Amino acid sequence: MNPRRGAILREMGLTPVWRRRGPAPSAGDADPPRRIETGPTDARGVDAGPAMATGEEMDRAALIARMDWQQLRDGVSGCRACRLCERRKQAVLGVGDLEPQVLFVGEGPGAEEDERGEPFVGQAGKLLDAMLGSIGLARGKGVYIANTVKCRPPENRTPQADEMAACFPFLRRQIALLRPKLMVALGRPAAQALLDTEVKIGAARGREFAYDGIPLLVTYHPAYLLRNLPDKARAWEDLCLIRRLLAGDDPATGAD
Repeated sequence: MNPRRGAILREMGLTPVWRRRGPAPSAGDADPPRRIETGPTDARGVDAGPAMATGEEMDRAALIARMDWQQLRDGVSGCRACRLCERRKQAVLGVGDLEPQVLFVGEGPGAEEDERGEPFVGQAGKLLDAMLGSIGLARGKGVYIANTVKCRPPENRTPQADEMAACFPFLRRQIALLRPKLMVALGRPAAQALLDTEVKIGAARGREFAYDGIPLLVTYHPAYLLRNLPDKARAWEDLCLIRRLLAGDDPATGAD
């Protein structure tokens, strides 16, 4: 690890834990916490209460916002900002073309992703690959795939609001580095993280949103489609909309 990268990771608290020698700082020395709004509910629709951001957390976000790809990989692999790090086998940054047409954002790694260190490699990943192929796209060719959280939630549960908030600076930096032509949120947690509001997939799909000036679509997560086969027809409509937007066509035209 070069000295510059090491200094950044030390500032973020991503290096091995160390113990302070000497007296701890007094309460008056610490930056006061600053309240930030994360919406009235967490990703499960449960009232999560207001989140608190300390000066240290805001400094961490600012450091992540200046990272290059290698620093981002190191930062994600060493991150201990939330409880999800405690049981992971490896963190999963993302995979694909670094100059993509489309960025797909899912929820979080599952068991196979945790083992292999790559997103969407299980059954849901196979379905996603088939979906991409149906509109002339392929993993790694004009496509980048990431998740809202980089560590597997226990038992594949939905990431909680504080976990997504802790991980979002990494996703935000990925988006800034990738600058895709189009973004697609796969499932409710990803849509809520990117749009910063409560989302119902049924109402949101088929509409064009925006994230930092980038067109954003919302559709079903492939894992959901594996359990709810009738909604595959609606997912196909969403894929056709993705294809039309990439082609520069008017999205108001009918589905293929």
